[in-house]
Amino acid sequence: MTHGRHRLLITAVLTAALVTGCQSGTGGGATPLSLRGLTETADGMPDGGASTCPLTYDVAQAAKATGLDEATGPGPVQDDGDPVATAEGGKRAEPGEPLAENPGALVSCTFHIGKDDVQVHTVATRKPQAIAALAPVVQRLAGASMDDLSRYMKLAGDAKAGDVVVTDSGNVAAVRLKLDGDGDAYLLVGFGEAGTSAPDRRQQVADLAGTLADQVR
Repeated sequence: MTHGRHRLLITAVLTAALVTGCQSGTGGGATPLSLRGLTETADGMPDGGASTCPLTYDVAQAAKATGLDEATGPGPVQDDGDPVATAEGGKRAEPGEPLAENPGALVSCTFHIGKDDVQVHTVATRKPQAIAALAPVVQRLAGASMDDLSRYMKLAGDAKAGDVVVTDSGNVAAVRLKLDGDGDAYLLVGFGEAGTSAPDRRQQVADLAGTLADQVR
């Protein structure tokens, strides 16, 4: 293992304990998600991304609870050399960017379930609406028109903590999260190839997003 990868793994372990509130495999305690914690996690990630997700989402458990029996793992189905996790906002925020105008952070991780890639985006901002920072991601993943995107962002922005809002395409779902302390936060899940409609999997996508959200609240 290279020194770089070793440092990435150490960072992942330490920051996950501070941030996510996910249950560990040994049934350990949970720490609620906070704006400060997510920002510190994002700031601690390398500029080029990380080889592991610093948020300990248990995708295997979520898939099983959703009724998806395929094999799961970190990263995309086909390794294209891209990082498994990336971060935006925090110290990286440039003037004029959404996460600079409404200070916050975004941590994005890629997993796979069977033959499908699963993108998991966790965003938190000082003020509502944190989901606004993910509008370009929603449009890309759902292949949404501007009208569809506007309508969806309104629905997601009006959601209460714990509510799951699925796009018309059926392959993207957002959940408003409850933060420890002030701020606003969302989990966004994209299931399958970007821009591909999956109305027949709409409920599975909703259940998957809801189960993953339960791991951080």
